[in-house]
Amino acid sequence: MSWLADTLRQYPEIAIFLSLGIGYWVGGKSFKGFSLGAVTATLLVAIAIGQLHITVSPNVKSVFFLMFLFAVGYGVGPQFVRGIAKDGLPQALFAVVQCLLCLAAPIVAAKLAGYDIGSAAGLFAGSQTISASMGLATDAINRLALPPEQAKALLDAMPTAYAVSYIFGTIGSAVILATIGPKLLRIDLVAACKEYEASLGGTTELGGVGQAWHRYELRAYRVQPESVVCGKTVSQVEALRPEGTRLFIERIRRGGVIHEASLDFVLQSDDLVAVAGPREQLLSALGAGGTTSGNGGDSFVPVRKGRAVEVDDPELLAVPVEGVDVYVTSKEVEGKTLQELAGLPLARGVFLRKIKRGPTETQIPILPSTKLQRGDTITIVGRTQDTSAAAKVLGVLDRPTNLTDVAFVSLAITVGAMVGAIVIHVAGIPITLSTAGGALIAGIVFGWLRAIHPTFGRIPEPTVWFMNSVGLNVFIAVVGLTAGPGFVAGLQNLGVSLFLWGIFATTIPLILGMFIARYVFRFHPAILLGVCAGARTTTAALGMICDSAKSQIPGLGYTVTYAVGNTLLTIWGMVVVMILS
Repeated sequence: MSWLADTLRQYPEIAIFLSLGIGYWVGGKSFKGFSLGAVTATLLVAIAIGQLHITVSPNVKSVFFLMFLFAVGYGVGPQFVRGIAKDGLPQALFAVVQCLLCLAAPIVAAKLAGYDIGSAAGLFAGSQTISASMGLATDAINRLALPPEQAKALLDAMPTAYAVSYIFGTIGSAVILATIGPKLLRIDLVAACKEYEASLGGTTELGGVGQAWHRYELRAYRVQPESVVCGKTVSQVEALRPEGTRLFIERIRRGGVIHEASLDFVLQSDDLVAVAGPREQLLSALGAGGTTSGNGGDSFVPVRKGRAVEVDDPELLAVPVEGVDVYVTSKEVEGKTLQELAGLPLARGVFLRKIKRGPTETQIPILPSTKLQRGDTITIVGRTQDTSAAAKVLGVLDRPTNLTDVAFVSLAITVGAMVGAIVIHVAGIPITLSTAGGALIAGIVFGWLRAIHPTFGRIPEPTVWFMNSVGLNVFIAVVGLTAGPGFVAGLQNLGVSLFLWGIFATTIPLILGMFIARYVFRFHPAILLGVCAGARTTTAALGMICDSAKSQIPGLGYTVTYAVGNTLLTIWGMVVVMILS
């Protein structure tokens, strides 16, 4: 043990990796649905190792924290700008109000309890579960020009307060929003989501919300001599389909030769046609194996006497189909509903499987009235030529890659940090974003630019995750190693009262926020709790809300408020220090 302690003191980089390894392992474990998470587990492990009095250069945490903040801004940039500038404005305004409540409650608690600035900053970070704020709080404390011993005492108190208040901050916020919230507001969450879904044109078909828009299948049918489709072009035949269906002719076999379907191709008797569409709609409109279609002789279906004749033709059905991710960047499609887009030429033969939005990749329900936004990533399926054509109109293909534009990342962080390093004195008070705040703003700006001009700044999702997760946790590990010796004494002095004040700081803003969202902003009950969860950046709460609602509808209120909340709550770490100093 003596050798291990001496080695860790001599090589502090080993202590950092040891903290990360154990922290991620412990943080990944759960008990009855509760998990410490990587950040809190890494902090606690680092504090324990820090009892060996290990010294780590502060430059290490600064480098990784800048990387983390840039990744945060890069991820939320498109939603943040859109939320401020467009139809997400009410949600963005609410997020500001919620964040102000989240700032006020810990400050009031710290004042009433008589905590120092470091404990107050830690109480804010833990009760609001915003670990990143400790970085800006650290910068702000270092700028107070305090004696080194006093500044170190404040910095050591911060992780103590964070660790004690974080546990209820995580569990409590999820329980309050998902369990207590609907009862306080008298909301039937399941019924509200069904009603909201119906207002957006949702259906109740088997398979869940919006499945009729993306369950894709191919079936082959023979054109009968007396069918209404004989002598009509593919375009005319497709126009005969029942309202509300999306069925397309993909290929035609004539005289032993297979042709790719074009809109002006004229169908003839005995042609075999491959029809693509959602399985339910194919069965409903066409029937199967000669069963009655129920649509008579005027159907889109190649029928004879009201009956569809299905055939087995493996070669005809061997249509080259692919599923691709498309990064939406087009101004022409932004804000348009799926129903509107379904009627455009780009949608022919293309089916939507998934919509992901925001840095948390919130899955958006696929409903006729769901609107696409720039920065969304959508998964579409269809023939290769159809998906390629659609992708050109929608944006750019988001094909998997492991290459990162490191030059862009480095220069963007440099620009942001240099701007943040500028200090302006107002009435003798130094005002600055700090290098950390500058990196965050740079991430937002360049993330937004990437969303509308995806020709530069490519950062693959795994790289964003690494910068985000590992960047923050290296910072947290260094904080824990440095603060370790003072943690035990601080916990003994403030433990119980700090935990109770953490409950106060977590609960009061959420309860007030829910009532403000309900009666001032008048958000629909189906998305109201998702709006609150986003403003508090608590993804665990969103998961519980969606489980309680038995629907993904609450996620529609999450993305804009998350982007605004994540930005403001991080900056509040600096503001807490400025106010209390």
